Amino acid sequence: MHTWQWHNWEGLPYLTCNLLEPWPHGFFTQQFWPRPPHELTQALQPNASAYRLKQVHGNTVLTPQEVDHLLNTSDDDLALADGLISQQPLQAVWVASADCTPVLIGDVKTGQVAALHAGWRGTAAKIIPEAINRMQSQGSNLADLRVAMGPAIAGEVYQVSVEVAAEIGNSIISHDDPEKIVAALHELPNSPLFPDAEPGKVRLDVRGVNALQLEQLGVGVEQIAIAPYCTFQTPEHFFSYRREREKKVQWSGIVSVSK
Repeated sequence: MHTWQWHNWEGLPYLTCNLLEPWPHGFFTQQFWPRPPHELTQALQPNASAYRLKQVHGNTVLTPQEVDHLLNTSDDDLALADGLISQQPLQAVWVASADCTPVLIGDVKTGQVAALHAGWRGTAAKIIPEAINRMQSQGSNLADLRVAMGPAIAGEVYQVSVEVAAEIGNSIISHDDPEKIVAALHELPNSPLFPDAEPGKVRLDVRGVNALQLEQLGVGVEQIAIAPYCTFQTPEHFFSYRREREKKVQWSGIVSVSK
């Protein structure tokens, strides 16, 4: 099993995963709110440049160069996307989340990294496979990737409609009939679905679906780590939009290194 460690910066707690040991990284807690990523980067690697996005629950993945280009050619403060992939060392890439899954990826050969925001919509739109395709186009091999999914809402407390479950499930089980997709998901050995007492509802493990997408791509189970924390059930450390209905977030970031 992969281990997760608590650390302190300026007396406040954040998490790291041993799978991502080669890279400065952290899944920061609500205690850091409302500090922005460029401040949090100081905790990881003070010499790195910080990049963040305006997240839109899609599957667009950008590089820092593309972010800079978009901002230079528009009046927006932030580029619209849900993933960032580094191109050179000392680039800190950040995503915000409240119940959605923060995903940090590192490549042990190239030193490059990615940060993704994978809510149910992004997961349905296969944001992780999209990002990995991009990393491969930049020279990554699947075997060299290490993927850590941070604290997010856990399946046993995340109630969704059967329609939503089918939409997400379609990313791993291709079928036209939503009921058949849901039935097939239930039958998987490590099913990401749990029963719900309410008709037309199920409980959904979004991180479990992302893990299944990774395995279908050919990423080994030993290359994937999932944080043993649920944002909804750990109020002392994490914001949960479902729990509080507040527009607050926690940040997760990782810094590319030279190889």
